[in-house]
Amino acid sequence: MTQEKQFGDDQNSPKEDFEGFIPRENSDTATPGQSFAKLLPTREPIKHLLIGSPKAVTGTIHYLQMIGYANVGDWSQLLPTGNPDEVMSILIRQILVS
Repeated sequence: MTQEKQFGDDQNSPKEDFEGFIPRENSDTATPGQSFAKLLPTREPIKHLLIGSPKAVTGTIHYLQMIGYANVGDWSQLLPTGNPDEVMSILIRQILVS
């Protein structure tokens, strides 16, 4: 005849076996997932702002595409700055920060 035990019938229940693995709310110890996340680099936005004559800004945007840094279409349209013969264009990129 077999005896069936129900969860919590004895002092050495599986619940007690797992208590060492469950972090307490006030624990300063990082869980394995948190430790792994701290090792991964995070992404952070960086803004590139070009200000100059339309010819200089456009030429720089094309040069940056030529060297493989950013596509022409990634930049904003040329925007007036309020100064004569001066425009600006912005590029926002996500970079890895460790």
